[in-house]
Amino acid sequence: MKQPIDIRTPYITLGRLLKETAIIGSGGQAKWFLKENTVLVNGEPDDRRGRKLYPDDTIEVEDNGSFFIRSNQETTD
Repeated sequence: MKQPIDIRTPYITLGRLLKETAIIGSGGQAKWFLKENTVLVNGEPDDRRGRKLYPDDTIEVEDNGSFFIRSNQETTD
């Protein structure tokens, strides 16, 4: 089952997602982690820690689970 990741900004970077989901302990570990582990973004391999993830993107992290990005922006009409 995919775990939802709620964001309040237009996007989140792949490195930040890894840190916020506790897959890595610090942002500095993202580059190493992405070189050593398979991460799929929308079904395509990606190793860029700065990759922008937008609502409805899906991320699969080998041995760590699946996630999808969900917008949690407050709207005012």
